[in-house]
Amino acid sequence: MTSTNHPAAPVPFLAPGMIYLILFMALPVGLLAFYTFFKRGRFGGIVFEFTLDNWVKLLEPLYVSVILQSIVLAGIVTLLALLIGYPMAYAIAGLSPKWRTVALVAVVLPFWTNFLIRTYAWILLLNNAGWVNQWLQGLGITDAPISMLYTPQAIVVGLLYMYLPLMVLPLYASLQQLDPSLREAATNLGATPWRAFRTITLPLSIPGALTGCIFVFVPAMSNFVIPELIGGGKTIMVGNLVRDQFFEARDWPFGATLALLLTILLVIVIVVQTAVSRRLTEGPRRG
Repeated sequence: MTSTNHPAAPVPFLAPGMIYLILFMALPVGLLAFYTFFKRGRFGGIVFEFTLDNWVKLLEPLYVSVILQSIVLAGIVTLLALLIGYPMAYAIAGLSPKWRTVALVAVVLPFWTNFLIRTYAWILLLNNAGWVNQWLQGLGITDAPISMLYTPQAIVVGLLYMYLPLMVLPLYASLQQLDPSLREAATNLGATPWRAFRTITLPLSIPGALTGCIFVFVPAMSNFVIPELIGGGKTIMVGNLVRDQFFEARDWPFGATLALLLTILLVIVIVVQTAVSRRLTEGPRRG
Protein backbone atom coordinates (compact mmCIF):
# COMPACT_ATOMS: atom_id res chain seq x y z
CA MET A 1 0.00 0.00 0.00
CA THR A 2 1.26 3.45 -0.90
CA SER A 3 0.31 6.61 0.89
CA THR A 4 -0.53 9.68 -1.16
CA ASN A 5 -0.17 13.22 0.16
CA HIS A 6 -2.71 14.82 -2.11
CA PRO A 7 -3.21 18.55 -1.38
CA ALA A 8 -6.99 18.06 -1.22
CA ALA A 9 -6.84 15.17 1.25
CA PRO A 10 -7.59 17.25 4.39
CA VAL A 11 -10.54 19.03 2.74
CA PRO A 12 -13.29 16.58 3.85
CA PHE A 13 -12.12 16.94 7.45
CA LEU A 14 -11.74 20.72 7.35
CA ALA A 15 -14.89 21.47 5.38
CA PRO A 16 -17.50 21.16 8.21
CA GLY A 17 -15.54 23.45 10.54
CA MET A 18 -14.76 25.94 7.80
CA ILE A 19 -18.41 26.08 6.69
CA TYR A 20 -19.47 26.67 10.29
CA LEU A 21 -16.93 29.48 10.75
CA ILE A 22 -17.93 31.13 7.48
CA LEU A 23 -21.69 30.99 8.16
CA PHE A 24 -21.68 31.93 11.84
CA MET A 25 -18.57 34.08 12.18
CA ALA A 26 -17.15 35.48 8.96
CA LEU A 27 -20.48 36.44 7.36
CA PRO A 28 -21.98 38.10 10.48
CA VAL A 29 -18.77 40.05 11.15
CA GLY A 30 -18.60 41.04 7.50
CA LEU A 31 -22.21 42.21 7.63
CA LEU A 32 -21.44 44.31 10.72
CA ALA A 33 -18.45 45.86 8.95
CA PHE A 34 -20.66 46.59 5.93
CA TYR A 35 -23.30 48.36 8.03
CA THR A 36 -20.78 50.64 9.74
CA PHE A 37 -20.29 52.70 6.58
CA PHE A 38 -23.93 53.72 6.13
CA LYS A 39 -26.41 56.09 7.75
CA ARG A 40 -29.34 55.54 10.05
CA GLY A 41 -32.75 56.03 8.50
CA ARG A 42 -35.11 58.69 9.76
CA PHE A 43 -37.27 56.09 11.49
CA GLY A 44 -34.53 53.55 12.05
CA GLY A 45 -33.06 50.97 9.74
CA ILE A 46 -30.29 51.73 7.27
CA VAL A 47 -29.90 54.26 4.48
CA PHE A 48 -27.27 53.08 2.03
CA GLU A 49 -25.34 56.33 1.77
CA PHE A 50 -21.63 55.99 2.43
CA THR A 51 -20.34 57.78 5.53
CA LEU A 52 -17.61 57.59 8.15
CA ASP A 53 -19.70 59.36 10.78
CA ASN A 54 -20.21 56.17 12.80
CA TRP A 55 -16.47 55.74 13.34
CA VAL A 56 -16.02 59.44 14.11
CA LYS A 57 -18.86 59.20 16.63
CA LEU A 58 -16.85 56.65 18.61
CA LEU A 59 -14.38 59.43 19.47
CA GLU A 60 -17.00 61.50 21.28
CA PRO A 61 -16.19 61.85 25.01
CA LEU A 62 -19.40 60.07 26.05
CA TYR A 63 -18.61 56.89 24.15
CA VAL A 64 -14.88 56.99 24.93
CA SER A 65 -15.71 57.15 28.65
CA VAL A 66 -18.09 54.20 28.37
CA ILE A 67 -15.49 52.13 26.50
CA LEU A 68 -12.76 52.97 29.03
CA GLN A 69 -15.13 52.27 31.93
CA SER A 70 -15.98 48.88 30.42
CA ILE A 71 -12.29 48.03 30.02
CA VAL A 72 -11.55 49.05 33.62
CA LEU A 73 -14.45 47.07 35.11
CA ALA A 74 -13.69 44.01 32.98
CA GLY A 75 -10.01 44.32 33.92
CA ILE A 76 -10.85 44.44 37.65
CA VAL A 77 -13.10 41.39 37.29
CA THR A 78 -10.36 39.53 35.40
CA LEU A 79 -7.71 40.38 37.99
CA LEU A 80 -9.93 39.30 40.87
CA ALA A 81 -10.85 36.10 39.04
CA LEU A 82 -7.15 35.35 38.57
CA LEU A 83 -6.31 36.03 42.22
CA ILE A 84 -9.19 33.85 43.42
CA GLY A 85 -9.15 31.25 40.67
CA TYR A 86 -5.44 30.38 40.75
CA PRO A 87 -5.43 29.09 44.36
CA MET A 88 -8.67 27.23 43.65
CA ALA A 89 -7.24 25.56 40.55
CA TYR A 90 -3.97 24.77 42.34
CA ALA A 91 -5.83 23.17 45.23
CA ILE A 92 -8.08 21.15 42.91
CA ALA A 93 -5.09 19.89 40.92
CA GLY A 94 -3.55 18.58 44.13
CA LEU A 95 -6.60 16.55 45.19
CA SER A 96 -7.07 12.83 44.73
CA PRO A 97 -8.92 11.83 41.53
CA LYS A 98 -12.16 11.19 43.45
CA TRP A 99 -12.27 14.55 45.22
CA ARG A 100 -10.92 16.32 42.15
CA THR A 101 -14.03 15.27 40.25
CA VAL A 102 -16.26 16.48 43.07
CA ALA A 103 -14.47 19.84 43.15
CA LEU A 104 -14.74 20.31 39.39
CA VAL A 105 -18.45 19.52 39.47
CA ALA A 106 -18.84 22.13 42.22
CA VAL A 107 -17.02 24.69 40.07
CA VAL A 108 -19.24 24.18 37.02
CA LEU A 109 -22.43 23.63 39.03
CA PRO A 110 -23.59 27.29 38.70
CA PHE A 111 -23.67 26.88 34.92
CA TRP A 112 -26.47 24.35 35.34
CA THR A 113 -28.71 27.16 36.58
CA ASN A 114 -30.27 29.78 34.33
CA PHE A 115 -28.19 32.96 33.99
CA LEU A 116 -31.10 35.27 34.90
CA ILE A 117 -32.01 33.23 37.97
CA ARG A 118 -28.46 33.56 39.27
CA THR A 119 -28.53 37.29 38.57
CA TYR A 120 -31.81 37.79 40.44
CA ALA A 121 -30.38 35.77 43.33
CA TRP A 122 -27.66 38.40 43.73
CA ILE A 123 -30.32 41.11 43.77
CA LEU A 124 -31.96 39.34 46.70
CA LEU A 125 -28.62 39.03 48.46
CA LEU A 126 -27.36 42.59 47.98
CA ASN A 127 -30.45 44.78 48.44
CA ASN A 128 -30.95 46.76 51.63
CA ALA A 129 -33.23 44.09 53.09
CA GLY A 130 -31.19 41.23 51.69
CA TRP A 131 -29.34 38.46 53.48
CA VAL A 132 -25.94 40.16 53.36
CA ASN A 133 -27.21 43.26 55.15
CA GLN A 134 -29.13 41.08 57.62
CA TRP A 135 -25.98 39.12 58.42
CA LEU A 136 -23.88 42.28 58.83
CA GLN A 137 -26.44 43.81 61.20
CA GLY A 138 -26.96 40.53 63.03
CA LEU A 139 -23.22 40.26 63.69
CA GLY A 140 -23.12 43.86 64.88
CA ILE A 141 -20.77 44.95 62.09
CA THR A 142 -23.18 47.63 60.85
CA ASP A 143 -26.03 49.49 62.48
CA ALA A 144 -27.91 50.30 59.27
CA PRO A 145 -28.22 48.68 55.83
CA ILE A 146 -25.37 49.38 53.41
CA SER A 147 -26.29 50.34 49.85
CA MET A 148 -24.56 47.59 47.89
CA LEU A 149 -26.98 47.12 45.03
CA TYR A 150 -26.95 49.32 41.90
CA THR A 151 -23.27 50.23 42.27
CA PRO A 152 -20.16 49.50 40.17
CA GLN A 153 -18.94 47.26 43.00
CA ALA A 154 -22.11 45.17 42.71
CA ILE A 155 -21.48 44.80 38.98
CA VAL A 156 -17.94 43.57 39.68
CA VAL A 157 -19.26 41.03 42.20
CA GLY A 158 -21.92 39.80 39.79
CA LEU A 159 -19.53 39.47 36.86
CA LEU A 160 -16.92 37.78 39.04
CA TYR A 161 -19.43 35.21 40.23
CA MET A 162 -20.66 34.51 36.71
CA TYR A 163 -17.26 34.08 35.06
CA LEU A 164 -14.97 32.76 37.80
CA PRO A 165 -15.36 29.14 36.57
CA LEU A 166 -14.03 30.26 33.18
CA MET A 167 -10.80 31.20 34.94
CA VAL A 168 -10.56 28.13 37.15
CA LEU A 169 -10.99 25.52 34.41
CA PRO A 170 -8.14 26.63 32.07
CA LEU A 171 -5.85 27.11 35.06
CA TYR A 172 -6.71 23.63 36.33
CA ALA A 173 -6.04 22.12 32.91
CA SER A 174 -2.66 23.88 32.76
CA LEU A 175 -1.65 22.87 36.29
CA GLN A 176 -2.84 19.29 35.81
CA GLN A 177 -0.51 18.83 32.82
CA LEU A 178 2.62 19.81 34.75
CA ASP A 179 5.15 17.04 35.24
CA PRO A 180 5.41 16.34 39.01
CA SER A 181 9.01 15.23 38.55
CA LEU A 182 10.02 18.84 37.86
CA ARG A 183 8.89 19.94 41.31
CA GLU A 184 10.43 16.83 42.88
CA ALA A 185 13.76 17.60 41.18
CA ALA A 186 13.67 21.17 42.44
CA THR A 187 12.94 19.96 45.97
CA ASN A 188 15.77 17.41 45.81
CA LEU A 189 18.14 20.19 44.75
CA GLY A 190 17.30 22.15 47.87
CA ALA A 191 14.56 24.49 46.65
CA THR A 192 11.92 25.51 49.16
CA PRO A 193 8.26 24.85 48.25
CA TRP A 194 7.76 28.56 47.56
CA ARG A 195 10.83 28.75 45.32
CA ALA A 196 9.78 25.60 43.45
CA PHE A 197 6.35 27.12 42.90
CA ARG A 198 7.79 30.48 41.82
CA THR A 199 10.38 29.09 39.41
CA ILE A 200 8.56 26.04 37.98
CA THR A 201 4.82 25.89 38.60
CA LEU A 202 3.99 29.55 38.10
CA PRO A 203 5.88 30.10 34.80
CA LEU A 204 4.56 26.88 33.27
CA SER A 205 0.96 27.74 34.22
CA ILE A 206 1.02 31.24 32.71
CA PRO A 207 -0.45 30.09 29.34
CA GLY A 208 -3.48 28.69 31.20
CA ALA A 209 -3.78 31.94 33.16
CA LEU A 210 -3.72 33.98 29.95
CA THR A 211 -6.41 31.78 28.44
CA GLY A 212 -8.54 32.19 31.55
CA CYS A 213 -8.05 35.98 31.40
CA ILE A 214 -9.44 36.04 27.86
CA PHE A 215 -12.37 33.81 28.84
CA VAL A 216 -13.26 36.24 31.64
CA PHE A 217 -12.35 39.63 30.16
CA VAL A 218 -14.20 39.34 26.86
CA PRO A 219 -17.67 38.32 28.14
CA ALA A 220 -17.32 40.62 31.17
CA MET A 221 -16.74 43.62 28.92
CA SER A 222 -19.64 42.86 26.61
CA ASN A 223 -22.17 41.77 29.25
CA PHE A 224 -25.27 43.95 29.51
CA VAL A 225 -27.61 41.91 31.74
CA ILE A 226 -25.64 42.32 34.97
CA PRO A 227 -25.02 46.10 34.56
CA GLU A 228 -28.73 46.47 33.84
CA LEU A 229 -30.13 44.36 36.69
CA ILE A 230 -27.48 44.40 39.42
CA GLY A 231 -26.14 47.81 38.43
CA GLY A 232 -29.62 49.28 37.98
CA GLY A 233 -28.64 50.78 34.62
CA LYS A 234 -26.57 53.44 36.42
CA THR A 235 -23.27 52.12 35.11
CA ILE A 236 -23.23 51.80 31.33
CA MET A 237 -20.95 49.32 29.61
CA VAL A 238 -20.32 48.67 25.93
CA GLY A 239 -22.77 45.78 25.90
CA ASN A 240 -25.53 48.11 27.08
CA LEU A 241 -24.67 50.59 24.32
CA VAL A 242 -24.83 47.91 21.64
CA ARG A 243 -28.19 46.65 22.85
CA ASP A 244 -29.64 50.16 23.15
CA GLN A 245 -28.49 51.17 19.67
CA PHE A 246 -30.14 48.15 18.06
CA PHE A 247 -33.35 47.86 20.09
CA GLU A 248 -34.11 51.36 21.43
CA ALA A 249 -32.38 53.98 19.29
CA ARG A 250 -32.74 51.73 16.22
CA ASP A 251 -29.40 53.05 15.01
CA TRP A 252 -28.16 49.87 13.40
CA PRO A 253 -25.08 51.38 11.72
CA PHE A 254 -23.70 52.77 14.98
CA GLY A 255 -24.69 49.63 16.88
CA ALA A 256 -22.80 47.61 14.27
CA THR A 257 -19.80 49.90 14.75
CA LEU A 258 -19.80 49.30 18.50
CA ALA A 259 -20.21 45.55 18.02
CA LEU A 260 -17.38 45.50 15.48
CA LEU A 261 -15.20 47.44 17.92
CA LEU A 262 -15.75 44.71 20.50
CA THR A 263 -14.77 42.11 17.91
CA ILE A 264 -11.60 44.03 17.04
CA LEU A 265 -10.67 44.27 20.72
CA LEU A 266 -11.26 40.53 21.06
CA VAL A 267 -8.93 39.81 18.13
CA ILE A 268 -6.25 42.09 19.60
CA VAL A 269 -6.47 40.38 22.98
CA ILE A 270 -6.22 36.93 21.39
CA VAL A 271 -3.22 37.96 19.26
CA VAL A 272 -1.43 39.35 22.32
CA GLN A 273 -2.23 36.22 24.34
CA THR A 274 -0.96 33.97 21.54
CA ALA A 275 2.28 35.96 21.17
CA VAL A 276 2.96 35.94 24.91
CA SER A 277 2.20 32.22 25.24
CA ARG A 278 4.45 31.41 22.29
CA ARG A 279 7.29 33.46 23.73
CA LEU A 280 6.92 31.81 27.13
CA THR A 281 6.89 28.28 25.69
CA GLU A 282 9.60 28.77 23.05
CA GLY A 283 11.85 31.04 25.05
CA PRO A 284 13.32 28.34 27.31
CA ARG A 285 13.88 26.01 24.33
CA ARG A 286 15.88 28.68 22.47
CA GLY A 287 17.87 29.40 25.60
